[in-house]
Amino acid sequence: MKFDRVDVAILHALQRDAHVKSADLAESLGLSLSPFYRRIRMLEERGVITQYVTLLDQEKAGFPVNAYVSVAIEKKNETRLAAFERAISNCDEVMECYLMTGAFDYMLRVVASDIAGIERFVMTRLTKIEGVRDIHTSVALRRVEYKTELPVRVRDA
Repeated sequence: MKFDRVDVAILHALQRDAHVKSADLAESLGLSLSPFYRRIRMLEERGVITQYVTLLDQEKAGFPVNAYVSVAIEKKNETRLAAFERAISNCDEVMECYLMTGAFDYMLRVVASDIAGIERFVMTRLTKIEGVRDIHTSVALRRVEYKTELPVRVRDA
């Protein structure tokens, strides 16, 4: 995907604050509202902008615990992996799930109100999913860095 300096400026601004006033952002970029909105619409249509969300303070919202859970699936095949992915997508406490290379097949980021919540998730939900062979859980002690803004850059080619 090619981004010019205006695209990059729009994407950075919206990632920092999707509630920014369009008129203010357009003006800061030297655009009138019509071309500004065309740019936004183009970025949405190309799938670069997928949604607008409000980020919550995880701790204040009652979910201060992050656990990273590695999951190995036995007898891997497309059907079994798809079944695991469907099951995990129904777990509200799973914030992220990645299919991985290496010793484990999936990496999950799970949130909970306390360590007991992580234990409940692992024991009553994760271990019940058919095909789960091995689980390794690490609990984060504290967040050192957290970003939601992707480092988009101008690309000409």
